[in-house]
Amino acid sequence: MSKRHYAKAAGTLALVGLVVLVLLVWYGTRVPASALDAAGSVAPGDAALIQRGEYVARASDCVACHSLPDSPAFAGGLKMATPLGAIYATNITPDVTAGIGGYSLADFDRAIRHGVAPEGRRLYPAMPYPSYAKLSDEDIRALYAFFMQGVSPVAAANKPSEIPWPLNVRWPIALWNTLFTQPEPFAQQTTQDAVWNRGAYLVQGAGHCGSCHTPRGLAFNEKALNDSGEQFLAGALLDGWYAPSLRNDPNTGLGRWSEADIAQFLKTGRNQHAVVFGSMTEAFNNSTQFLTDADLAAIARYLKSLPGDPQRDGPPWQYQAAEASVFVSAGGHLYETRCASCHGLDGKGQAPWMPPLAGATSAMTAAAESAINISLNGSLRVVAAGVPDAYRMPAFREQLSDLEIAQVLSFVRATWGNQGGEVDAKAVATLRAHTDPASPTPILLHMR
Repeated sequence: MSKRHYAKAAGTLALVGLVVLVLLVWYGTRVPASALDAAGSVAPGDAALIQRGEYVARASDCVACHSLPDSPAFAGGLKMATPLGAIYATNITPDVTAGIGGYSLADFDRAIRHGVAPEGRRLYPAMPYPSYAKLSDEDIRALYAFFMQGVSPVAAANKPSEIPWPLNVRWPIALWNTLFTQPEPFAQQTTQDAVWNRGAYLVQGAGHCGSCHTPRGLAFNEKALNDSGEQFLAGALLDGWYAPSLRNDPNTGLGRWSEADIAQFLKTGRNQHAVVFGSMTEAFNNSTQFLTDADLAAIARYLKSLPGDPQRDGPPWQYQAAEASVFVSAGGHLYETRCASCHGLDGKGQAPWMPPLAGATSAMTAAAESAINISLNGSLRVVAAGVPDAYRMPAFREQLSDLEIAQVLSFVRATWGNQGGEVDAKAVATLRAHTDPASPTPILLHMR
């Protein structure tokens, strides 16, 4: 082939590439249609609708990500780490300049359920719109009424992300959405009753439980968005914590929990099996405890319907009493002197205030991050019904070395029938360098 033909072929390919790029950019920056485009707005002063919106905002835990302690609710500013760099939660108060005060109902819907700002700018999926896509039109209208009429405007400017160019170019997110989201509202399953369907709606949609508890693929996508996938809520590592399985896995999930146990945990932050810690503390403090008993029962019904995976989870845990001789080891001695006063020499704790370590999920999973993190940094304050708890897991980062924490956790994860396995001191050192001590202040944010 002559040079002229090569040049012509190269020019054709370049033109085709340019056309494809233009089409991709158009696709990535276009404003998608909203089911509420023709719905107008919401009437001012509808107290019942605003109240419903406040409830949906609690169920969706909007306040936790879009607020900072000691700052006005929903004014943004929370720093969130991503694999590409840090991003900051935005101001979603009705301030016209800094917030969302200029959003129409359809604009609001596109942001919540499709992850697209009014000017076509794609939102990072740290905003859980893949889950919020399941919210009903009625709940979107209620949320809009609450944010526009029930929240005070705050003129707090948004902070730019720390993601460098060209990784901060956002139009490719549209392609990600096409591959990894399902932008349809929740559809009732006719084979299930109303309670199950309500629980499924809350877990898959507003509660966005999969954002933490579902493992992610190479493209940082949730491997399943509903119970049609076996990986849905099967447990995942996130930000130095292991969010455990919410399926009926007897060792690493909810297999040993009853529906009443689940509802109690979400309502009070504790039950006979566990006490909230890590990221779940903020979800409890700001969201789940505010749900009605009927909704908590519905969530429990739905979660208990999700089958576990015996092949992945192994044989069911059974309690095994520890011989006195095991406490002679370095890890056993540390446990006896540092941990047993709260969690007991028998590992059974003092429920519901101090949880058992015998059979604890953090002692049964191969991922040791949660056990390491809470040992290093302690637990956040649990605030139930406005009352801060009197018992907290203390931080041991100043009292124990990496090796000592690895030793005591290896002991816990191999005693009383626990099957988690040994902890490496290097893993402790890694989390020590990348985590901070938990704040002793209650993380409880008032929405208005």
